[in-house]
Amino acid sequence: MEVAIWDTYVNKKDGSIMHFDIIVPADIKDSTVIYDYGRQYLKTKDQEGQTLSSKECQFCHTETLKPHWEASIREKGYFIFEMENCS
Repeated sequence: MEVAIWDTYVNKKDGSIMHFDIIVPADIKDSTVIYDYGRQYLKTKDQEGQTLSSKECQFCHTETLKPHWEASIREKGYFIFEMENCS
């Protein structure tokens, strides 16, 4: 399966910037769906209400699904790869 990587930078409530990728099946092209996934993730990090739009989240590239992403994608539709300030 091919997946799409959406590079995301969100301003946190404390002013720092979260950097994470939203990884979805490559056939999902509707950015509204991608942003909704990102907002679901932000809720789990107590960052609900932070802006997430085309300015913060953009398609980056596609790649082959990695095994450790698969369960999350099958269960929720997406996987979040945390990179910076996601704690």
